Amino acid sequence: MRFEPALEEARLIKRYKRFLADIETASGERLTIHCPNTGSMLNCMSEGCRVWFSRSGDPKRKLPGTWELVETPQGRLACVNTGRANRIVEEALLAGVVTELAGFDELRREVAYGQEKSRADFRLMYAERPVYVEVKSVTLGFDGTAVAAFPDAVTLRGARHLRELAALAREGMRAVLLYAVSLSGIEAVRPAKEIDPGYASALAEAHEAGVEVLAYGARIDTREICLAQPLKVLL
Repeated sequence: MRFEPALEEARLIKRYKRFLADIETASGERLTIHCPNTGSMLNCMSEGCRVWFSRSGDPKRKLPGTWELVETPQGRLACVNTGRANRIVEEALLAGVVTELAGFDELRREVAYGQEKSRADFRLMYAERPVYVEVKSVTLGFDGTAVAAFPDAVTLRGARHLRELAALAREGMRAVLLYAVSLSGIEAVRPAKEIDPGYASALAEAHEAGVEVLAYGARIDTREICLAQPLKVLL
C-alpha cells in the first residue's frame, strides 16, 4: 500500500487526549494532527522523535493531517495508524502472501459472528466453508531483542475477540488470529503478559481450543507499507 498523498516528516512534540498529537515540521510549522491509535503507544512516542504524517486537503476536517509512521528509540520504523492494518492484510490476502490462507473463493470484511456480537475483520470462503480472521496491529518492541509483543495496553476487547474465535473453533470452524507486525526489524511475536495477563491467558485458551495464530511482518518505508514475510509466534 503506497502512502497517498506522500508523507511529510516532522518531530513529535507530544501526544495527548489519546487522539491528538502536536508536531513541528522541518520548516518550523506547528500542527495538531490526528493520532489514529487507541493503545498506549509504548516505544512509539518519545519527545522529539521523527514522525511522518499525511496531510489532508479536506477543508471540512478539523485537523490538517494524520500521524502515520514513527522512528522508535531502537531506530525501527513503526506504523502507528492502526487503521492501515486491515488494508495491508487485505492486499496480502488477495496477493496470496499469507500462504496459510491462500486459495479462498470470496473475501468479506467486517462480518458479524458469535454470541457476543463481535465482527470478524475478514471472512474467507473456501468451497462454502467459512474461515474467520481477526487482525491485530503490533507496534510494541524492546531494546536488544527482535521479538515484538501484543498488546501495548490492557485490551478487554481483544480478549473478547479471542473468546469468540475459541467458541468457533470448538464448533469445528476454522478461526484465525493474524498479527500484522507494523514494526521493522522483528522476527517473532509474543503475548505481552506483563502488560495484560488476561489477554495472554485468553490467547493460550484460544490456541488450545484450535484457533490458529499467525504473524506476518511488514516491509515499511516512508513511501509504502506491505506485509512481506511470516514471523514466529511465541505462545
